[in-house]
Amino acid sequence: MAEPAEIRPTLADIRREIDRIDEAMHRLLMERAQVIDTLIRIKKTAASGSAFRPGREADQMRRLYARHEGILPFDTAESIQRVIISTFTWVQAPYAVHADVSIGDAPMRDTARFHFGFTVPYRTHANATEVIAAVAASAGDLGIFPAEPGRSAGAWWTLLSGEGTPKIIARLPFVERPGHPAGTPVYVVSKPIDEAAVREVILYALGVERWREGLTGALAAVGATVEASAGDEGGLTLLVAAPENVSRDALLGAMAGLGVGRFDLREIGSHAARFRPTES
Repeated sequence: MAEPAEIRPTLADIRREIDRIDEAMHRLLMERAQVIDTLIRIKKTAASGSAFRPGREADQMRRLYARHEGILPFDTAESIQRVIISTFTWVQAPYAVHADVSIGDAPMRDTARFHFGFTVPYRTHANATEVIAAVAASAGDLGIFPAEPGRSAGAWWTLLSGEGTPKIIARLPFVERPGHPAGTPVYVVSKPIDEAAVREVILYALGVERWREGLTGALAAVGATVEASAGDEGGLTLLVAAPENVSRDALLGAMAGLGVGRFDLREIGSHAARFRPTES
C-alpha cells in the first residue's frame, strides 16, 4: 500500500498561523491589562507611589533567560519582556525615568528605552546630582546613572544617605552579557521602597578622613568591593558594595586599626546580585 503523500503547508497557511499567534499574543496582553486593573484596585498603587519591584523583575528576567531557546534572539525576547513589565508598572503608578547623560545621551537613551519602553517619559539631566534631586522631588519617578567607576562625576552616592532620601534599588541590565544592545551598566534610584527592596547586594557610602594602603584589601577580605571613590571636603568617600551575608559590623571591623582616622559608614541602597550567564 502506497504511503500517503506528505501534505505541506502553503504560504497562505503559514501566514494564517502567524496571524493566529499574533492575535493570541495581543489578546493575552489585554488579558494581562485586566489583571493589572484588578491589582490596582487591590493595592491602590495608582495613588500610593512607585509600583517598581526590582527583586521580582530580576527573577523574571533570569527565568526568561533559563527557558529561552530557538532562533529568536534573546535580545528581542528580553526587550519585549522589559517593555511589557515596565509599561504595566507605569499603568499601575505613572512615573518618569530621569537619566544622567554626562557620558552622552545615546547610551542612556538606549538603556532607558530598552528597559522601560517608549510609554514611560524620559527626562535628561547633566549629572547624577540632578537626577537624584529630580527623583527626590517626584511622587514615584526613577533615576538612572552609569554604574561603572568614574563614569559619573562627583561623590553622588553621599546624597543617598539619610532617612527619606532616594536609594539605589536596582542595577541594570538584569542579564549581563557581551554585546548587550543596551549594556551600559546603570544604577536605578527611587524613593525608598523598603518593603519591595531586594537585598542581595547592599551598597554603602564610606567616608574616611584619609587614604590608607590596604584599605581596599581589608574590605575585600570580608567580601566587599570598592565600586567608586572621590575626594570631598572631609577627606575621601567610597562607594562600597557587599553581599547580603556581609554584616555592617564586619565592614566596621575591617576598617578598625587601618589608621584612616575617623570614618563613617551609611547604607544607600541595595540591588539584586549581578547575573552573568556566560560565566555560569
